Amino acid sequence: MPTALITGGSAGLGKALTADLAHDGWNVVIDGRDANRLHRVAHQIGPRVRAIPGDVTDPLHRADLATAVGDIDLLVNNASTIGSTPMPAVADIDGTVFDGIWLTNVAAPLALTQLLLPALRRSGGALVNVTSDAAVEHYERWGGYGASKAALDHLTLTLAVENPQLSIYAVDPGDMRTKMHQDAFPGEDIGDRPLPESVVPAIRALLARRPASGRYRAAEFAADASSVVSPEAVR
Repeated sequence: MPTALITGGSAGLGKALTADLAHDGWNVVIDGRDANRLHRVAHQIGPRVRAIPGDVTDPLHRADLATAVGDIDLLVNNASTIGSTPMPAVADIDGTVFDGIWLTNVAAPLALTQLLLPALRRSGGALVNVTSDAAVEHYERWGGYGASKAALDHLTLTLAVENPQLSIYAVDPGDMRTKMHQDAFPGEDIGDRPLPESVVPAIRALLARRPASGRYRAAEFAADASSVVSPEAVR
């Protein structure tokens, strides 16, 4: 069966996508910084999920992930951070905090991708980098996070040009009811945002259709989301 690696797989979109793939027969490796939560999620989803705790910004942890997956059909760089909260204006962003955002949202996914590109080339696999509308729109106090996602978009699309044999996507899932999104709006009710599980069918539809590499919004594939997606569809 196909194998996927999903960073930030213990919560939010990462957890939802992991559960969907595993229930469809995939072997999925997930990581996350909270070891207890990560192992609990893997146990809840089932034996096809392997949990490897760690911080994706750590080179030794990334090496462990690459060793664990071996052959791979799908890499999803989902782990992300908004930095400190409340989120500051651009003029007030602390340099150390910004370095942390950049390391997690840009440098780490690039380094992990570099490690796994040979295996993805062998399998003719797919790369999904989770981006945000903040990469292309300008929202007050989202400048640090948005800049990091804009950089991730640029790297993703350049990788696509350099690797035409692969399917390489920057995917904007839209607003979701996640802890990170709640942290961005402390004290506010974000109950009107859709759950991450509602976005997964659109991502699976994108992987099944395999359009040209590029940047996509998950909403663009909502009409296809009702299709049955077999594990072989993304090979």
